[in-house]
Amino acid sequence: MLDNIIEDRDFATLMQKNIEGLIIYLFEKDEHFGILCKIENITFEPPLPKEIASEFRAMTLFFLAGYTFDTANIVGENLVFEAGFGTDNFGSIVTVPLNTIVQIIVDETPLLINLSNHKREVKRANAPQEGGVENSMASFLSNPENSKFLKK
Repeated sequence: MLDNIIEDRDFATLMQKNIEGLIIYLFEKDEHFGILCKIENITFEPPLPKEIASEFRAMTLFFLAGYTFDTANIVGENLVFEAGFGTDNFGSIVTVPLNTIVQIIVDETPLLINLSNHKREVKRANAPQEGGVENSMASFLSNPENSKFLKK
């Protein structure tokens, strides 16, 4: 019976809405948080060097604080933020599909656990498009309703 629920598309959609709502709430409260997610679903732009990428485990925790938190936004169905990796602090823009976040954590305590296991295609661009981030942000900012999602 549980499998019928966690593999259901509607349940996955509900979980994604809950994830988005909680992240927006944490942005509004200026509360730093961590996300536990499957590394296979995450994109890095520019791609991480192999020596850094090979250090990630299948389930990886990203903690959004400081500069990383300040750059974080929800864009479409993704959480997007900039982070530095490795000893040289290699900068990359990280894109995490909301539906692939397994946990949202504050102060080492999970606030949300996503049990959905619905298999849907994760939309990815094969190659970065010229001005993609700028065009995406311009599109996001063109809607006055989105101003409530921006940190002040």
